[in-house]
Amino acid sequence: MGTSPISDIANLWMEGAIRTLDAFRFGFGITSDDPPPATPFTVIFEGGKVSLRYYPAPNRAHQTPILLIYSLIKRAFILDLMRGRSVVENLTRQGFDVYLIDWIPPTSADRAYGFNEYVNEDIGNAVRAVRIHSGAEKISILGYCFGATLALIFAALNPENVKNLITLTLPLDMSRRDLPIDYLMHLLGEHAAEILVDTYGNVPPWMIFSFFNTLAPAHHLIDKFVGAYRNAPRNGFIDMFRLFERWLHSDVPFAGKIFVETNNDLGIRNALMKGTMKVGGDRVNLQNVSSPLLNVIGDRDDVVNPKSSEPLPALIGSADKQNFHYPTGHMGAAVSADALKNLWPSIGRWLSERDS
Repeated sequence: MGTSPISDIANLWMEGAIRTLDAFRFGFGITSDDPPPATPFTVIFEGGKVSLRYYPAPNRAHQTPILLIYSLIKRAFILDLMRGRSVVENLTRQGFDVYLIDWIPPTSADRAYGFNEYVNEDIGNAVRAVRIHSGAEKISILGYCFGATLALIFAALNPENVKNLITLTLPLDMSRRDLPIDYLMHLLGEHAAEILVDTYGNVPPWMIFSFFNTLAPAHHLIDKFVGAYRNAPRNGFIDMFRLFERWLHSDVPFAGKIFVETNNDLGIRNALMKGTMKVGGDRVNLQNVSSPLLNVIGDRDDVVNPKSSEPLPALIGSADKQNFHYPTGHMGAAVSADALKNLWPSIGRWLSERDS
C-alpha cells in the first residue's frame, strides 16, 4: 500500500528540516543580513516590495541601461558577491549602467501578493523609475531563474518598454521530468499548496531551504565541504566559499499567493508554456514579446532543467531570438570565474550590438 501525496510531502519537509538543523549545527544559519556590497550603489526608488539600486558604469559606453531581476526566494547579493566575482561589477566595467531590483521580503500582510502585484505593479514601477532616471525610452531587462519568469511575463505584457530581453536559466516547460526537482510541484499538488498557504500565510524560509536541500543533499551537505577543503590553498577561495555559503542560507519567505500560482498555474498546468496563463486579468501571450531575446541555458544546471528553457525562442514573436548554451551550473553562471571571464562578456557583446 503506497503513501499518500500529503504523507510524502510531510516526509520531504521533515527530511529537509533535519538537514537545515544540521546546517545550523555546522555554523551556517539563515540570516537576513547581507554582506557589504562589492560594487557601490545608490537606492533611487522604493515602493511595494521593490528597493531599486543604481550602479553607474565608471565609463559609460552604452546608451541602454540594464535592469537585473533576481529570484524572489533568496537574496540578490549573489549577483554582487565580491570584487572579481560580481556580475554587477562585470557589467558596469563593460560600460553599462546597471539597475537591480532588491526584493523586499514579504511579511504576513503580503500573503495576497501574486504575479499581478510583482509584475504589473512592482516591476512596472521599477521600469518606470529606470526610464525616468536614465532618460532611456526603452531598457534592457535581464532575469535570472524565477526572475527570468517575471521578466518574461513583464515583456509579454509590456513589450513597448523592453529594448532587449535576456532570460538566464529560465524555468518554462514544466512537462520535463529529467531532474529530481522537476517532480516537486507535481508531488505537492494543487490542494496541498493551498493547505500550506492557509496554514503559514507565506511559505517559510526554512521550508524553501529544505525543499532544495532535500533534492540535492549530497551537493549541499558533503560536496561543498570537500571542495572547500581541497581548494583552501587557492587565494581568496575561502572568502568566496563563506560568502557563497552565506547566500545559500539567505532564504526569505515566498508570498502565499504567488507560491500557489507558481505551483498550480506554472508547475502543474504549465500555463505559461501553453499560453493560457493570466496575470491581472490579461492573458500572457508570449507572441507579444517583440524585443531581441537571448535565452541563456546552463547545460550543467541541476536546479532548472536545461530542456525546460529550450522552447522559448519558438514561442515569442521577435525575429531576433536565440538560445545560448553555456557549460555551467545554475549558480556557476553567477559566480564561477569561467562564466565571469567568458559568459558575461558574451552577454555584454550581444547587448552592445543591439544598443543603437
